[in-house]
Amino acid sequence: MPKDAAVEEFAGLVRALKARDGRSYEALGRRLSVSASTLHRYCSGATVPEEFAVVDRLALLCGADEEERRALEAAWTEADRARRRAASPAPTPVPAVSAAPESNPEPSAPEPGPGPAPDPTAPDPSAADPSAPEAPRARPRRGAPAPLLVAAAVALVVLALAAALLGHPTRTASAPAPASTAPGRTAAPLPFTWSIGSQLWEGGCGHTYLVDRAPRAVAPPPVAADSGAWAGTHGAVHGGEALVRITVQGRSPSDAVVLHALHVRVVDRAAPLPWNAYRMDNGCGGAVTPRHFAVDLDRPRPLARPVDGLDASGAEVRKIPAVSFPYKVTSSDPEELLVSAWTAGCDCRWYLELEWSAGGRTGTVRITDGGKPFRTSGTRGRPAYVHDSAEGRWITDSDSGQTG
Repeated sequence: MPKDAAVEEFAGLVRALKARDGRSYEALGRRLSVSASTLHRYCSGATVPEEFAVVDRLALLCGADEEERRALEAAWTEADRARRRAASPAPTPVPAVSAAPESNPEPSAPEPGPGPAPDPTAPDPSAADPSAPEAPRARPRRGAPAPLLVAAAVALVVLALAAALLGHPTRTASAPAPASTAPGRTAAPLPFTWSIGSQLWEGGCGHTYLVDRAPRAVAPPPVAADSGAWAGTHGAVHGGEALVRITVQGRSPSDAVVLHALHVRVVDRAAPLPWNAYRMDNGCGGAVTPRHFAVDLDRPRPLARPVDGLDASGAEVRKIPAVSFPYKVTSSDPEELLVSAWTAGCDCRWYLELEWSAGGRTGTVRITDGGKPFRTSGTRGRPAYVHDSAEGRWITDSDSGQTG
């Protein structure tokens, strides 16, 4: 299938950035916390990143200026639209259902034949009889006088205006509650921005989802960039492990924001979901395991523990040392925090809290999945399926010869 022109244009800009920098796919991938094969797919146009943050990070690493970054974001937006159009399933035609014949149709009444010719001397039955008494006419009900209706409407408008001016402002369910501030003051904006990616796969390839559907009702595994749409369509939950990437960027090029700690809060624990497990493995494993923060959700008080990464792209396996808090971020030096949260014994709902300080201010920001807690459920004992691309269907691990 030929690539969309918008995807080709975006891929050309990414290739130009990579060529300008001169570093290998492995070296750049380590800085971006993606595998070399994933970055190569971005450059070739085989995959469009689900979020712009990783591309913007690449642009900063390769020395792109503000105008180039804006052009790159515009190209990514068009390419992402093309990706979503291509991923949208075609509507399934609904077969026409023919009406079933009635089991015992009733005989239809015979059509009436022509009647006798009317007698021209007979009186017309439709003509009014002048001697018959006139039927009484219904008297219309009188409503409220128009001036009273106008006065009532004006009173309602006045009451609504008074409530808007004197009452408390309304909040939508998705809008976060504003921080409490002293009377007469407005809350200052955060000195940084943050975004998340919550549908990540290990190495850009391997992941397990729990889905409450039989194999025949589950679509083939998507590419990693389309995992969010696939998971949303199927109501999927991360099985065993969830990877969350947090991208934090300061607003000022000179005033750094210090990130002090990352806390894990489990808000609900339940028995693991009794659903089928579907593995997204498609054989494209990456050679780089980025450093990350490991979280064991089965512990009573889970902690985000820094873990080393591994680079197996060269002749020898090289360790990527973990970096503990604190971190510093500015507008030109953002930071990506990768969190790996796993569980074997619960259906856990959880979120993160990031502590920060800047310019004499301190605070904590809650990291959620679009306003909702992240969700991860254990897969122990659940039927596991992998997709057989040759036969175009999901098969069990025993049928495929795989284990685990």
